[in-house]
Amino acid sequence: MVDPVAASRHAHQMLFLAIAAAFLFVRLLPLSAMPVRFPGPDLMLCLTLAWLQRRPDYVPAMLIVAVFLFDDILTMRPPGLWPLVVLLGTEFLRSRLATLRDLPFAVEWLTTGGLIVALSVANWLILSLLIVPQAGFGPMLLQAFATIAAYPIVVAITLFAFGVRKTAKGEANSTGRRI
Repeated sequence: MVDPVAASRHAHQMLFLAIAAAFLFVRLLPLSAMPVRFPGPDLMLCLTLAWLQRRPDYVPAMLIVAVFLFDDILTMRPPGLWPLVVLLGTEFLRSRLATLRDLPFAVEWLTTGGLIVALSVANWLILSLLIVPQAGFGPMLLQAFATIAAYPIVVAITLFAFGVRKTAKGEANSTGRRI
């Protein structure tokens, strides 16, 4: 007999993979021959952070690493650094979920925005120390701010289109462990 909670969790994990694949596919499409003036938001990071704060069991650490490592390989970035930075950031956020669960959305948005800026700056600093060619500090900050601005939209789509809501206080997963 199939456990409905585990089936739902696995279905949402597959949905997360499908959405991440769609984001990556659209990002790889050659939509314009003109250079980009304003870097767009990192929608995969927004999606990961939004789902993590609502249902941490839908985005386990290995899934996050796999998605971002695949993204690194296809976009020809140095493989492994961005997935590591994102993993450290998401695990930091995961450890604070109990205190952030009951706070208003504005506090969640500020916390997530600070985390996005910290992740972007850490990635930029490490790449700079290793003398890896990359975009300047300004475009990196612009992308971080675009990601922060896109976060509420991704949260709204997550809630209304996919039904991923915050866990209730004391809610348990399929093994009986509190989420």
